[in-house]
Amino acid sequence: MKKLVSRKAEQFTESVIREMTRLANRYGSVNLAQGFPDFPAPEAVKRAAMDAIAADINQYAITWGAKRFRDAIARKVETCSGLRVDPETEITVCCGSTEGMIATMLAVVDPGEEVVIFEPFYENYGPDAILSGASPRYVKLRPPDWTFDSEELTSAFNQRTKAIILNTPNNPTGKVFTREELEQIAALCRRWNAVAITDEIYEHILFDGAQHIPMATLEGMRDRTITVNAMSKTYSVTGWRVGYAIASPPLTDGIRKVHDFLTVGAAAPLQEAGAVAMDLPGSYYQELAESYLHRRDLLMDLLDQAGFQAFRPEGAYYIMADIAPFGFDDDVRFARYLVEEIGVAVVPGSSFYHRPEDGARYVRFCFCKKDETLREAGQRLLKLKARRLAGTRP
Repeated sequence: MKKLVSRKAEQFTESVIREMTRLANRYGSVNLAQGFPDFPAPEAVKRAAMDAIAADINQYAITWGAKRFRDAIARKVETCSGLRVDPETEITVCCGSTEGMIATMLAVVDPGEEVVIFEPFYENYGPDAILSGASPRYVKLRPPDWTFDSEELTSAFNQRTKAIILNTPNNPTGKVFTREELEQIAALCRRWNAVAITDEIYEHILFDGAQHIPMATLEGMRDRTITVNAMSKTYSVTGWRVGYAIASPPLTDGIRKVHDFLTVGAAAPLQEAGAVAMDLPGSYYQELAESYLHRRDLLMDLLDQAGFQAFRPEGAYYIMADIAPFGFDDDVRFARYLVEEIGVAVVPGSSFYHRPEDGARYVRFCFCKKDETLREAGQRLLKLKARRLAGTRP
């Protein structure tokens, strides 16, 4: 009998991250699973969105993005990286970076080609490759510094390699790729005529002197890099779903065509607010990084008190932690125990690996939360330590 569900859809599951949010809501748990802030967006950005709606900017914007927003993106990119981007031919505004990524993959990758993906990876990348008909080739990032093996990366490239997906600063590890690492990746892209698809959504959330280096700024990479970004994380508006992809005109032409038939366009009034966000002063980004540094250190301390072996991130707003001290060898079971019995939601590490057993000893915490939220989670997590000392666990 003919199947009604495609083979593609049968190769991946629903989002584990979003499922943990649903469980957090069901059990009244502190949600340190899904990476959305529980504090307000910048007042100027919110006001701009309200003003745009009041001014009746409520109909379709240009499919690939309102001109005012694209111009603002181009100004910000040049200010932050030195790259000059043509807003008329090199920017596509999408419904979040999630759509930006799948539109890019569908525009660039043909069935039967291969896409290199570092793991642990943000959970969308594998399904994106499958949906575009590609075969994923995984390269491991290894703790504690989440470095990759040069020979393993080199062997992942071949004549079928069409692209590599690079997320820096990285979700879930917090790794910030170094210039030396990026140069090696760039050299392989040039050698094999491959495209670098870079997810740079956490570009301004950096710690301890780490520097974000856009792949497109490296020699020979300007025309073979597609940079995906969004307002979500930098401006604390994850529910707005306004993102963008930056690429050379030929690549942008493909992305725009796919984007047009995927979603038509992002919300018009929110793009007007995006133009205001992009023009915020440099001090905003400095204060953003400082505020997240405080939150990172607070949660690292709370996890240490609870008995976790946590890996200190260099960027983004997530912490990977080893659950071995608690005697669990199953991350999914541990995550269910945390959300149901302890009252804290996390993401099981296996959801970031193509082989679940490779992530079975890890969970991911997010710290894009108010201090009181993190402290409440910390108090609940202390129950883990108390139960371990008492010799009890399920």
